[in-house]
Amino acid sequence: MQETKCKCGGNESARKFEKVCHILDSHSREKNKLIPILQEIQAEYRYLPEEVMTFVATCLDLSPARVYGVASFYANFALKPKGKHVVHVCDGTACHVKGSEDIKDALQKRLGLTDDKSTTEDMLFTLEPVSCLGACGLAPVITIDNKVYGQLTPADAVRLIDEVIAKEAE
Repeated sequence: MQETKCKCGGNESARKFEKVCHILDSHSREKNKLIPILQEIQAEYRYLPEEVMTFVATCLDLSPARVYGVASFYANFALKPKGKHVVHVCDGTACHVKGSEDIKDALQKRLGLTDDKSTTEDMLFTLEPVSCLGACGLAPVITIDNKVYGQLTPADAVRLIDEVIAKEAE
């Protein structure tokens, strides 16, 4: 394996942020590639850790506020750790009318989550309400890892979660 030549932060940082250095290098450390750099970093970590954003800012000669501003502006970026499996519960009008709140409540209960705590302790699941998933004809709808499940009851949604848990245990 070729040693990373990280030019920012010295050898200790190069070791600590080796994957980030590879991502930066793959984008030629160009400031105008900040969004794809952050996308790749998020794919690696499943969110954007604050210390990584600061490191990226230093390496690209940007202010940390600029990097954080970009990361916090776009909804696709996560600033808090997410679980391995992300569950979105649609709360658009059609889904809401057809019981999406009951589905969210059932999933929260099954996973031991609340409105203030959206990720399980074991980092297996993150539950997020969303405004619309664009599948109103299938209402109520959830997605698990971007796979759409429609016309659900709360029991159906819990069963889907139990299936994921069972597969993880294999």
